[in-house]
Amino acid sequence: MADVAERGQRIVSDFLKRQSGSAADPDPLKIGHAFLEMTTRLMANPASLVQAQLGFWHDYLTLWQNTARRMLGDEPNPVIAEDDKDRRFKDDAWRDHEVFDFIRQSYLLSARYFRSVVEGAEGLEPKTAQKVDFYTRQFVDAMSPTNFLMTNPEVLRRTAETGGENLLRGLSNLLSDLERGRGKLKIRMTDDTKFQIGENIAVTPGKVVFQNDLMQLIQYAPTTETVLKRPLLIIPPWINKFYILDLRPKNSFIRWAVEQGHTVFVISWVNPGEELAEKGFEDYMLEGPYAALDAMEKATGEKGANVIGYCLGGTLLASTLAHMASKRDARVKSATFFTTMVDFEEAGELGVFIDEEQLSSLEEKMNKVGYLEGREMAVTFNMLRANDLIWSFVVNNYLMGQEPFPFDLLYWNDDSTRMPAKMHSFYLRRMYQENDLVKPGGVELLGVKLDLRKIKVPTYILSTREDHIAPWKSTYRATQLYKGPTRFVLAASGHIAGVANPPDAGKYSHWVSDDLPPDPEAWFKNSTELAGSWWPDWHRWVAGLDKTTVPARIPGEGGLPAIEDAPGAYVKVIATD
Repeated sequence: MADVAERGQRIVSDFLKRQSGSAADPDPLKIGHAFLEMTTRLMANPASLVQAQLGFWHDYLTLWQNTARRMLGDEPNPVIAEDDKDRRFKDDAWRDHEVFDFIRQSYLLSARYFRSVVEGAEGLEPKTAQKVDFYTRQFVDAMSPTNFLMTNPEVLRRTAETGGENLLRGLSNLLSDLERGRGKLKIRMTDDTKFQIGENIAVTPGKVVFQNDLMQLIQYAPTTETVLKRPLLIIPPWINKFYILDLRPKNSFIRWAVEQGHTVFVISWVNPGEELAEKGFEDYMLEGPYAALDAMEKATGEKGANVIGYCLGGTLLASTLAHMASKRDARVKSATFFTTMVDFEEAGELGVFIDEEQLSSLEEKMNKVGYLEGREMAVTFNMLRANDLIWSFVVNNYLMGQEPFPFDLLYWNDDSTRMPAKMHSFYLRRMYQENDLVKPGGVELLGVKLDLRKIKVPTYILSTREDHIAPWKSTYRATQLYKGPTRFVLAASGHIAGVANPPDAGKYSHWVSDDLPPDPEAWFKNSTELAGSWWPDWHRWVAGLDKTTVPARIPGEGGLPAIEDAPGAYVKVIATD
């Protein structure tokens, strides 16, 4: 307790010193106006609000009656049940014990009431309605009885078993996370001491063969005697680091692609500081895919390449392809997009964070330091799945007093990256806010007005059905833009797990169809579900475009000498905000 008190005093003191002289924004998320407008709309139609309240109180009285009957030995049916995917109430006590069953159902009824009232507010602008709905769900999730000591049976049981030591350990964990975040809570999701980049994650053998201010280009060592003539370039997002595709040997897409006979090159983006504040989107295009294609030609002697773009890397790939089409540059022979949006009209819940108030506030913060702090983007993504990526760790780390489990994917998720101020402002405003990329000539890069409809290369589009970041129905819109032969595949699971899904795992499924109707629902209705990973389907597709093989290429023995071993130095730079 003395240690906890001393650390807590020091954290508070340091935090207050950093806050002195700066006025905190009372509404940093800019939600006050949205809720005020919703309240005004509700008051304009009190009948619907009264109806919702009557329904809520009727259900609540029924719950009281059912609880009383249970205490007398009866077994009434529950008034409400949680979703099958909701893991918060998995402990048997939530159903077996009358009090905790009442608490659980009471919470679920209240949550349903809040959501129904918000949904019933008529006349709101779509963006305002989306924001109110999102933050209502954030509030509802935060108020879950699982998040509090006295209403969580698992925590109470652990407290009794340990004599309260779990709470003391939890408080120590909380202070450690505040220390890591320098006064701001930085929840530890995994035991990061168990991972080391280049030692037990991102370990596929290769060499860095080229680098510039924005990226290092890695060429991976072959494992087959012959390889496909066309090399493969992977453009990952620079919102996160590339090794999501090379976590462990068993789930590494990069290693698997090498084993299929691809000469794999991967862009490893720099983790930028203030010195790169003026790097824009066109700099990422010029120093990213364009520079990589030039370097690959020197390394392999091949002009043509197959290219993969993942998320923001895919948006950059589409922009580059449109730029190349205007320049009659035909080096990209096929394009693969992983969970990529190019039409941002329906951007999903990320759109909640894209309005003029929030963008202006974000730009003001970025302009002070020259970049978006790494944790800003990480917190935004975590909020999209708050129960899984925030509150489950609050319960485990602070209430149960347990150490987080070592998990490679969560280590990657916590390894945040910064974003240059100029580039990020352009990306958010011109694509998310204005949706200019989908408009012919709406975006101009390096003097060229882009038109995605000029893209005629064979295209493979992979989306994931439960994607919170790039909703699959939005990504599907690209099928109606590109003019080359296009294959659309929908994988089960989400933005990460649906992509990093090796065949040997035997997990998830994917849907395929040869038809591409304008309506994504029509596509899904006529699609065929296939068991397991989509990786083999992609390889059959891309290899079928050109099956010519050549002797395997050794990194550093071509036209480009090796600079250092993979995964290189850039990926090891940690964002310390």
